[in-house]
Amino acid sequence: MFIKNITILGGMSRSGNPEPVQRIDLNMGDVVSIVGPTGSGKTTLINDIELFADRNTQTGRCILIDGKRPPLEYRDNPASNPIALITQHTTFLSDLPVEDFLSTHARIRAKDSSQIEAMIANTLSFANQLTGEPIILSSRMTELSGGQTRALLIADATVICDTPIVLLDEVENAGIHRTRALELLRQHRKIFIFVTHDPRIALLSDFRIVMQGGSIVKILHTNDEERQFSIKVSKLDDMLSAMRDKIRFGERLTTHELEGLA
Repeated sequence: MFIKNITILGGMSRSGNPEPVQRIDLNMGDVVSIVGPTGSGKTTLINDIELFADRNTQTGRCILIDGKRPPLEYRDNPASNPIALITQHTTFLSDLPVEDFLSTHARIRAKDSSQIEAMIANTLSFANQLTGEPIILSSRMTELSGGQTRALLIADATVICDTPIVLLDEVENAGIHRTRALELLRQHRKIFIFVTHDPRIALLSDFRIVMQGGSIVKILHTNDEERQFSIKVSKLDDMLSAMRDKIRFGERLTTHELEGLA
């Protein structure tokens, strides 16, 4: 599926005033963060994108694909939908083994049955680079931890779905390796949109969409100073991650954990 860009045309804030930002163009390869306080409208924005809002949602926004209103097939046919949404809710109705889950999806998406085995292997490899505890194909989907589930869904959307637009809602809460996730995602050159409170993800994005009161209030492009600052943020975050791992494995923490923090 070849898509060049997606456009968000602004609507109204909760108070009924026009949004300060009335147009955002996202191009293939962009990594974007949606930031703002809890309740500011971040999830509503990605819902508008996923639903291809056409002035028919409470926000009055309109979503364009390559400058045009999306065809009805995008809404009506899941196989044609160019958007994958990874939410915070990862409860599965089916208790399939991981291998069956992936192979079922791969059979639907693969153009040639000879691709299925490679698609499954690449998806599992991708997922296992994001989570500390490896995912095993024989494990059942309902047995996976929250981090494993989110990692698998991100990998599935990127490799098997191969949708050009991926929406990710607060992946920092899943315990996945965020910097590695961004590195891997950038290799696939899609439009990735993160709803996040995490400074590491925000600073590694190309720009941030800032939300307040249900409205898009401004766009902040990551500048050179922030890119340099992100190195220190990542270092601090890695230290905290290492401390969490020690606690998980029943080890004691010492002042050595903070060496190099200055």
